[in-house]
Amino acid sequence: MTMLLGKKIGMTQIYDEKGVVVPVTVIQAGPCTVLQVKDKDTDGYSALQIGFDEVKASRRKKPQVGHANKAQTTAKRFVREVRLDQEAEPGPGDELTVEIFADINFVDVVGTTKGKGYAGVMKRHGFKGMPASHGTERKHRHPGGIGSNSGSAGTGRGIRKGKKMSGHMGCVRHTSRNLRVLEIDKENNLLIVKGPVSGPRNGYVMVSKAKTK
Repeated sequence: MTMLLGKKIGMTQIYDEKGVVVPVTVIQAGPCTVLQVKDKDTDGYSALQIGFDEVKASRRKKPQVGHANKAQTTAKRFVREVRLDQEAEPGPGDELTVEIFADINFVDVVGTTKGKGYAGVMKRHGFKGMPASHGTERKHRHPGGIGSNSGSAGTGRGIRKGKKMSGHMGCVRHTSRNLRVLEIDKENNLLIVKGPVSGPRNGYVMVSKAKTK
């Protein structure tokens, strides 16, 4: 299995062998604890349920505690399931560290983008806006017409599904693909990759071996 849960520490920059400054993202990848092992006999498929980052003792729910006790560990804040093509080798309670990426050059990182709240079409979709000349009355940042003139074609004059309009912006799942692994700090479980990763500092991420590289 080549996937870990982690946390985005932030961005910085390092120098490569040629002295060129490279922007990098520092990710705390693991340690992750195996909470449950699923197999085809009992669950119909093979998977590992792993958890990252302990829940504060005062905020642990009884179902969380009971589930974690089966693996002889504590409740975790960030829990995800990883599908496997074959039966899992690790068992409940085993710990997975950043060392699983030691021989991997490229990774995919899944994060949640920063939430921007309710945004208009200029900020959300990059619209140019209405003309800023004389004669435009308080319509400078408006989207313009949203209807259709193809009523006679049998498609109706209603608004099309997926029309670019104002609305909630950000706070969506996003995958950064094929990020090059530059360094691994096994002592501190840090993974340094080239380029940006979606999400704020201390936001949870999922790091896995690149699928297309």
